[in-house]
Amino acid sequence: MGDSTWRAESSDSIGTRNADAAHASHPAADTPHFRRSVGLFPAIAVNMIQICGVGPFLTIPAIVAVMNGPLAVIGWICGALLAMADGLVWAELGAAMPGAGGTYLYVREAFQYRTGKLMPFLFVWTAMLSIPLIMSTGIIGFVQYLGFFLPTLTPWQSHALGIGVVALVVLALYRRIESIRTLSTILWIIMVLAVGLTTAAAWSDFHLHMALSLPPDAGNIGKFFTGLGAGLIIAIYDYAGYNTTAYMGDELKNPGRTMPASIIVSILAMMVFYLAMNIGVIGTVPWQDVAKSTSVASLVVERNWGHTAAAFVTVLILIAAFASVFAGLLGGSRVPFHAARDGVFLAAFGKLHAKHDFPHVALLVMGVVTAAGTFFDLTTVINMLVAVAVLLQSVAQIAALTVLRRRQPTLRRPYRQWLYPLPSVLALIGWLYVFYATDRQSQLMSTGWIVLGLIAFLIWARFARQWPFGPKNVREVFLERQHAEDAAPH
Repeated sequence: MGDSTWRAESSDSIGTRNADAAHASHPAADTPHFRRSVGLFPAIAVNMIQICGVGPFLTIPAIVAVMNGPLAVIGWICGALLAMADGLVWAELGAAMPGAGGTYLYVREAFQYRTGKLMPFLFVWTAMLSIPLIMSTGIIGFVQYLGFFLPTLTPWQSHALGIGVVALVVLALYRRIESIRTLSTILWIIMVLAVGLTTAAAWSDFHLHMALSLPPDAGNIGKFFTGLGAGLIIAIYDYAGYNTTAYMGDELKNPGRTMPASIIVSILAMMVFYLAMNIGVIGTVPWQDVAKSTSVASLVVERNWGHTAAAFVTVLILIAAFASVFAGLLGGSRVPFHAARDGVFLAAFGKLHAKHDFPHVALLVMGVVTAAGTFFDLTTVINMLVAVAVLLQSVAQIAALTVLRRRQPTLRRPYRQWLYPLPSVLALIGWLYVFYATDRQSQLMSTGWIVLGLIAFLIWARFARQWPFGPKNVREVFLERQHAEDAAPH
């Protein structure tokens, strides 16, 4: 799932890597530290792996359709520019507050002064929807590529298969699983092999005139910007993952240099990759056919290398899609669990299974949401998850950066955003444009979900005696850690 693989990993970063995240609310001296062993090149590789996933296999037809064929390259470039501007926000926050938690840590630190635990609560609340929706895209993609072998599937048979795959994933996860490092390694190998074979097949019979075949209405400015909005939603979904190293701040060597460099280089490298793959595909298959395809990789490989090669690549993609959903729900189910244990989310999600010792409540809830998401088409699900994530993650982090500069001016910032506040402003404009470009249903759903989250927070705060029904308990955790380090004997 392009970014879905990233989100699986970043969820896991918040989850399995965040086994100690709850300690972030305790005194700095008690806060555990990872061994700083990840250098620049491994950090770039981690980001690129999480960006790529299986997303391009699912979304190239969609972006080609909304951007009118060859103009899809503009969508990939604009997506990279928005990712770059937003990545510089992540770089400053992550370098200043290196920990396993990402957005959860940043909004908790920035907004505690006025609204207590409201913002981290709402972030986890939105994650309860956005993470399963990302997993839904993996299931949708799985069923689409399964159509290569089962071309006569009816819509209801496809839905039944999707629910069956979700149930199989939840069943496989319904036990204690300590680590997914081996799974992640296998997933990376499979995805690289599938991507490499598809790209090689596309360029093995490339025709420049097909790649440059513009539609008659390509000069219609109004239609172009309408398509650009839709294309940007898809592109930013595929670029997501550039922030993975922000979830690994405690593991990076020299995070002030490594984090921003890994973000910038990985975005530029993936832009080149996406352009090469997109141009190669529409240079070997007419873009009108690409736009209608539900399994574009299978189509390209079969056309140029034959059915057997296409079947092999399709199997790789099916394995990668299943593994991505497995990893994503594994890590994602830990997000509300650790937040509940940290005292900022509903207590029910902090319970462990009596026998197998894993967060079964969160897993079951997210599994149900994932299954529900499979009843929508891919573009609709991407619109919904992007709309939900924009306000409580992307926009909130931009505000958090500014708030923390004012509230915690003495906090060490090994990396300070270049040309501040220009990248923040550009990222804010870009994210608001993306939100505006999502369909009205997604906007209403995301807004409604946040309103429900506010109601849930007030009920929870009343029983937990938190702000606004109790004290705010402001704790500047990273400043405390900094002061403790400064006071320690050298």
